[in-house]
Amino acid sequence: MLRLKQINASKELLKYITKSRYCVAKKACYNPHVKHFALRLDGKGSNVRVKTSFGLIITALILSACGGGGGGGSSMLPGGGSGDTNGTLSVLQVSEHAITTTNDLGEPLKGIGEYEQSISPFSIARQPQSTTACHNAYQFSSPDLAGDPNSTETQYFYDSACTFLARDVVRKFNNPGGSGNETIYQTATLYAFDNAHPIAIRNDTVSIANGTYNANGFPSLAAGYNRTSTGSLQIAGSKVIDSDFELIMSPESGNTNTFCTDSAGFSATGVPSLGETFGWTGGVSSGTRTNNGGGSVTWSATHTGTGYKGPIGSVAFAFGNPNTSCPITSPLFSLTGGTQTGAFSYPITATYQNGLLIGLTVSGGTLSNGDTLNVTTQPNIPPQTDLLITGTITHGTQPVATFNVNAFGNGTLTPASGGPQLVITDWHVIK
Repeated sequence: MLRLKQINASKELLKYITKSRYCVAKKACYNPHVKHFALRLDGKGSNVRVKTSFGLIITALILSACGGGGGGGSSMLPGGGSGDTNGTLSVLQVSEHAITTTNDLGEPLKGIGEYEQSISPFSIARQPQSTTACHNAYQFSSPDLAGDPNSTETQYFYDSACTFLARDVVRKFNNPGGSGNETIYQTATLYAFDNAHPIAIRNDTVSIANGTYNANGFPSLAAGYNRTSTGSLQIAGSKVIDSDFELIMSPESGNTNTFCTDSAGFSATGVPSLGETFGWTGGVSSGTRTNNGGGSVTWSATHTGTGYKGPIGSVAFAFGNPNTSCPITSPLFSLTGGTQTGAFSYPITATYQNGLLIGLTVSGGTLSNGDTLNVTTQPNIPPQTDLLITGTITHGTQPVATFNVNAFGNGTLTPASGGPQLVITDWHVIK
């Protein structure tokens, strides 16, 4: 039971404070309408200090809605409301907006990155061989290092000498040198710097239709094809992210392919500190993939879609029919359950070198909730460091969050409200 100092309070007030999940998690509730109001809970929830009158405490608790467990809970800053395009976001809404915006951006980058890491120009050019030397932070082998038939393995490293492994991508395919349909089972193992134990494993089942394949099972960009990928990210044996991606790649014209996509995904375990799951749907109606030569390619498109949130376990996939041409009018992948958080539109330019992201720009990304997103790539920063890419999220003039990630989409998300820093793995917020 809480002990209230300096004032006398009723048991109802104590119950109200005790039941406040968000207050307990954040250790504080604050409302600028009430001066000198400070609520502090120690690790056991046994101590509260309040420097105001009893009446003002009640007012502060009501105005701040600290006991609310829904999307509008937490302390409300001036402007209030529900965190839409008007007013100022609450502390909880800052975290929600930060997570939603980051995940919405992460989905196309995860899908495109997974594609490029499995089909880099360097890999396509290689003929089957048993071993491969280090090539400036990556190496390719066909068959894979285990010697399995109809397989390839591409390893990306934190250093140019190929000493510290960052990501290991193994493909097993079933239609080498053929045409038509192909199924690929792909496993990407993620490592932290100088750590032999993986931090996460991503498993994808890739289905390709209407393709023409080389000896390593890579489809020809010249002919175009349709590609779907369904998979999940696992940490310590538990599935944390479910995400699916459909890509229609038109036949190459000159050095450019046009493409369209649809995708959907959600956090399987949610964000326990908020008690919520976040999801995303979206796609590209028309974009370009340009071969710049020398293993460099640039993707340019505007990714649009909708974010979702809901209680943990409330969001699931809904499936349509595979698409064969652009634009996609009925997506293969969508979501059911949860509540829509609003539409978004992100103009994205991403450049890859031999499958590794080296440049990312989002200028003036917009969300219907009033947020804006801008993303830049820091010059002279190695792609493997989490200082490579910086994103800023704002709500009008109010800072919402910043994130920093490396070429693999691993890094941190820091809410401007002073809330706990969140972890980004494989382009999505995991905790």
